[in-house]
Amino acid sequence: MVNAQMLSGYLDNSFNALMVSGGGESGQPQNGGTDTTLSGWKDLPMELLLRIISVAGDDRMAIVASGVCTGWRDALGWGATSLSFSWCQDHMNELVISLAHKFTKLQVLSLRQIKPQLEDTAVEAVANSCHDLRELDLSRSFRLSDRSLYALAHGCPHLTRLNISGCSNFSDAALIYLTSQCKNLKCLNLCGCVRAASDRALQAIACNCSQLQSLNLGWCDTVTDGGVTSLASGCPELRAVDLCGCVLITDESVVALANGCPHLRSLGLYYCQNITDRAMYSLAENSRIRSKGMSWDAAKSSRGRDDKDGLASLNISQCTALTPPAVQAVCDSFPALHTCPERHSLIISGCLSLTAVHCACAHHRHRAGAGRAILSNHAY
Repeated sequence: MVNAQMLSGYLDNSFNALMVSGGGESGQPQNGGTDTTLSGWKDLPMELLLRIISVAGDDRMAIVASGVCTGWRDALGWGATSLSFSWCQDHMNELVISLAHKFTKLQVLSLRQIKPQLEDTAVEAVANSCHDLRELDLSRSFRLSDRSLYALAHGCPHLTRLNISGCSNFSDAALIYLTSQCKNLKCLNLCGCVRAASDRALQAIACNCSQLQSLNLGWCDTVTDGGVTSLASGCPELRAVDLCGCVLITDESVVALANGCPHLRSLGLYYCQNITDRAMYSLAENSRIRSKGMSWDAAKSSRGRDDKDGLASLNISQCTALTPPAVQAVCDSFPALHTCPERHSLIISGCLSLTAVHCACAHHRHRAGAGRAILSNHAY
């Protein structure tokens, strides 16, 4: 970790550089005669000290700085709004507990770990001190229990983004309670949260979090059509839904999303082997219905921004029941879906029968190649 001596040296150098660039190596003011005299970095205004730390671009330096002096601690406590502990290889739990009360204005906090370190006591410390928190990453926190979710529900009701992927100990009861208190959630990552992501929890999310835009349910293999259809009706703002590995869902889930979520941009269905052509045709048909529902002026204005509307990413790898005509219909309905290598966004690996599906780019390239061949033949 960066130590206090290194930080002090960095600040001294920064102070001297500032004095030189300002034309006053002696530390005298160059502002028309004001009485302020700066003799060292401790005399700099707090705003400027915060600026120096932000330019350094290292959260470790900010953490060390908070222990240099009372002024620094207070300045960072009020001025630091984003912090990451992801660099911490050891003793993250103790570090978070010791620092949480110093950074009370945090809005963004990453506690992502390479190896499990974090325990409920650290999350409780954050929840008790950081009441303005908006974004929190707890991914791969295998040691956490429901205590953490209950603490966040009480202490951080303004959360808009929460990543608890891989937190396999959480129960659906704790997640339900969290969503009843954190109703502003827009992005929620539950990948691998098999116990928490039940149909009952998804129904609670649908009731409580109507602003939700992104939901990752990857490998939550107890999720069924009942949970997904509830989401589709309760969360119409959904733009990204990952159902990869949700092996129990069928076409009903995709049909519900196609009908209920008009802003859907990304859909992951990897290894959802119960998905058939009906789901694909539902996606394609809803695209056409919305296009027909536009006024003439709206249709004209949207032509130049087709890539910004409708599906832009679709993963149907290992969905072996799908046929080329159905997938081609989806590809033709959404200009932002691409099979070409440069803009690959329609993922069909593991589906050998779908290799004939091509986006408009590929068709144009094929025609252009054929045209050049004809011209070449005429040249001879």
